[in-house]
This record gives sequence, C-alpha cells and structure tokens, in this order.
Amino acid sequence: MSSANSDSSGNSGAANGTGKPSRYESQKRRDWNTFRQYLRNHRPPLELSRCSGAHVLEFLRYLDQFGKTKVHAAGCPFFGHPQPPAPCPCPLKQAWGSLDALVGRLRAAFEENGGQPEANPFAVRAVRLYLREVRDSQAKARGIAYEKKKRKRPPPPPQGHSPQPPLPMVAAPPAVAYGRQAADLNLVNGAYTHHLHGHLMIPATDAVGDVVVTDAHPGGMIPLSVLN
Repeated sequence: MSSANSDSSGNSGAANGTGKPSRYESQKRRDWNTFRQYLRNHRPPLELSRCSGAHVLEFLRYLDQFGKTKVHAAGCPFFGHPQPPAPCPCPLKQAWGSLDALVGRLRAAFEENGGQPEANPFAVRAVRLYLREVRDSQAKARGIAYEKKKRKRPPPPPQGHSPQPPLPMVAAPPAVAYGRQAADLNLVNGAYTHHLHGHLMIPATDAVGDVVVTDAHPGGMIPLSVLN
C-alpha cells in the first residue's frame, strides 16, 4: 500500500487558512498513527495490506481499556439509570459516539494513504453491525436514547388557506366600426352591419326607385339618406 501522498506523520491532511492542519485532520492523523502502532505491536505483527474487518474489531475492543464512559452491567442496580446517585464497580468503556467518529476518521485515512475503497476494512458490514450493537447496548445500560437527527420539513400551509385559482381569460369585445370604409363594413352582397345597433343592413329599392336599406330586425325600411 503506497503512502506517497502522506505527510511525515503517516497521513495526508488538508491545511486550514493559517497553514496548520484543522482539528479534524490532526485527530485523524493521531488515530491513524495509533492504529498503525497497534498493527506493529500485534502478535504476530500485521501488515496493513492484510488487515481485515476482524482486526478492526479487535482494535476497537482494545480501546475499551482507555475509555471513560461508565457502562452498567445487567446486574447493576443502576442499570438503565442515566445519572446514578452512587459509584459502582461497572467498567469504563469507549462511548459509542467516540467509536463511531473514530471509525469514520480511520475509514477516510485508509483511502488517503493509498488503500482501495473496496478493500477498506473500516467500511465492512461486520464493523457497522458492531457499532450498532454497541449503541443499542449502551443505550439500555446508560438509559440514554441515541436518535438520528431528522431532516426539517417545510411547515404546512395555515389552515383554511388555499391558493387562489387564476382568473379566467375574457375575450376582448370586438371593436365597433364607426366609419363607412369598405374595410370596416362586414359586406355580404352589399350588406353591412350598422355601426350603432349592430343590425345587418341590406340595400334594396322601393316602388319609386329610391334606394333604401332593410333592417334584418323585423321591421322596418330605413331610407338610405338616414344612414348618411
């Protein structure tokens, strides 16, 4: 496994704006060095390329001896008590939250130091199941519920409020032609529409030869001179 991209301490780390590694990067480097030291002290010593999920579980259990979280045993009178009123002989262990964050940093450090994602021992199913088991057992023993943060959903609209539907489109009324231009008259065989009443006016000739128009409305004969 290549470490060409790692720094002098064995881990690659991004620097912040001041030129110093961030707190996360510094912690990740320390965790990575601790894990490498654990592999070197293993009996027999382990090469990183041969490390498996089983070795990661051994490492996590090894860290329990340095834990500071009281985890009550099933027979302890304070089992399930979040704030015990007196001390008890139950052992100290690594808290689930600390182990979960540690595995996340080591999973990233493994790939930053040349490891292949498909061969990452910190991402195998056995490690995920172990962390879930530690979380559930500590939740019962310590009386603390670990809940995932729920995504915030947008608030529902207030009661009785409904969006107004769009107003229907109303066709504009036709323009009234006040001129007697040929283009303004609706001519059909010499007929046209009256510009005031809207009736259809039909030209005709009366008995004496005068030109009159007939209103389509029942009714009447209007002299053409009246329309001029």
